[in-house]
Amino acid sequence: REDRFRAWGIINDPGCCTPGSEGCPAKSLEETYGFDWCPGDAELLSYVGREGYRDPACDFKDAPADAADVHHRTGDQRQSACDLAFGTSTGALGFRKFPNPRFNRQRWAAVNGGGANWKGVSAKLSDDPANSDSEVSHLADASIEPPFLIGITCGSCHIAFDPLNPPADPARPEWENLKGAVGNQYTRISEILASGMSPATLEFQVFAHARPGTSDTSAVPTDQINNPGTINAIINTERRPTFTNEVVSKWRKVGECAPDEKDCWCEPDREHKCWRRSTQSETVHHILKGGEDSIGALEAIQRVYFNIGSCAEQCWVNHLTDLRQVDPQQRNFGQTPFNIGQCRRDCPNFRAIEDRLQNIMDFLTSAETDATDLHVARANELAKKRPGARYDYDDLTSDLDREFGRGSVSRGREVFAANCARCHSSLSETAAGPFANRDFRATDTATGLRADWMGSDEATLVSEVGTFRCRALHSNHMKGHVWQEYGSETLRSRAPDSNVREGGEGGRGYYRNIS
Repeated sequence: REDRFRAWGIINDPGCCTPGSEGCPAKSLEETYGFDWCPGDAELLSYVGREGYRDPACDFKDAPADAADVHHRTGDQRQSACDLAFGTSTGALGFRKFPNPRFNRQRWAAVNGGGANWKGVSAKLSDDPANSDSEVSHLADASIEPPFLIGITCGSCHIAFDPLNPPADPARPEWENLKGAVGNQYTRISEILASGMSPATLEFQVFAHARPGTSDTSAVPTDQINNPGTINAIINTERRPTFTNEVVSKWRKVGECAPDEKDCWCEPDREHKCWRRSTQSETVHHILKGGEDSIGALEAIQRVYFNIGSCAEQCWVNHLTDLRQVDPQQRNFGQTPFNIGQCRRDCPNFRAIEDRLQNIMDFLTSAETDATDLHVARANELAKKRPGARYDYDDLTSDLDREFGRGSVSRGREVFAANCARCHSSLSETAAGPFANRDFRATDTATGLRADWMGSDEATLVSEVGTFRCRALHSNHMKGHVWQEYGSETLRSRAPDSNVREGGEGGRGYYRNIS
């Protein structure tokens, strides 16, 4: 726990503790199979190796259903909260554990010399480099089941330290030191996902190329481009630009379907809870580095769940490329499109999340994602040393001018207005006046939020941006590829960048601002 942040960039869960430490309910690592003890573990640990665990999600208290929603006009028809499947924390924020009913404690102890560590299962099967067993361990041995099944949540990438109140020790944060959507720029996702894998495996090569602070969101649904990017900071979402008249094909809520209607489906045992697939013009956000998630913010949120494993067996893995399949006539030689309608029908977890997507969006537009200012962070630090002391934006300006030279802040604003604002302002000169006269920090009178999101989210040719081009060639949202249904027709109709030699068909070859 003490070196978890340093080694992995993982944020420790403040609610958990190391077994045997003062005040920790667990007295030894044997009780927790080497993991931290976390709230809910008294129940969970008793079900390791047996069936019958009742997930704490079953006790989740939902917000009231929206009576204006066509699906809830006759009452709350949301999928059971049990299907959200929370498990308990592993001790690392965003990583959850569930009891494995197939676990055999005796077999585990025989391999590891006890229950407190994983040294036996992680050790190589042979010390002889000439033996192929020197490349593998019992982690790949399906006959030895681990005590827990591990799930990844959105928070594994998006929870990080509050810029206004960071912890004194990054290994020991408290809840007040954390923000739920700011983005973990410290993560070492390659080390996490490739942990225990042999470097000789194809899977290791897929996961191993992300630098600290970046993540390749196309690693599991690989398009063989190797395109890690920085974790998206979800900030000031209420002011994020949207785009009108985008052509979007997707499933939309309706109260009923016509008899034998092909592209319409009603959920069994529900009243007027139906979905119809159609193509319409909509106002949408542009999300991901190239704006690829472009059929709506709610759908973009849910796609993240699939990308980290939700409904994988029911809906996802059959559409992914098998890196060992060399026959183009065989299944999984290449990607096929994820089918939203099929997944809604076959996966209860899909429906449980889908029925609560607006609640997640409400969180992402709440004060949790408000923009933060450096002068406020400095004021907070000063107040710890000198209670009652004041520090405002003018003080910050004075300090920066002393550090970098008189007029530096004013000159910086001029340079930004002249060279950066056309991409990195969400308020165009047509809408808000010349950049040269703009107060980029001005607040919106109606909401009190900073009016400028500081990014246009417009698609810009990668050759104009001039940075690493490969991320702009991300292909998973192209027609026939795994995330086809999450890209708009407008996205795929963008003209390719003629200055990129690899081509850019299907809407590729662009970055949005900001990225």
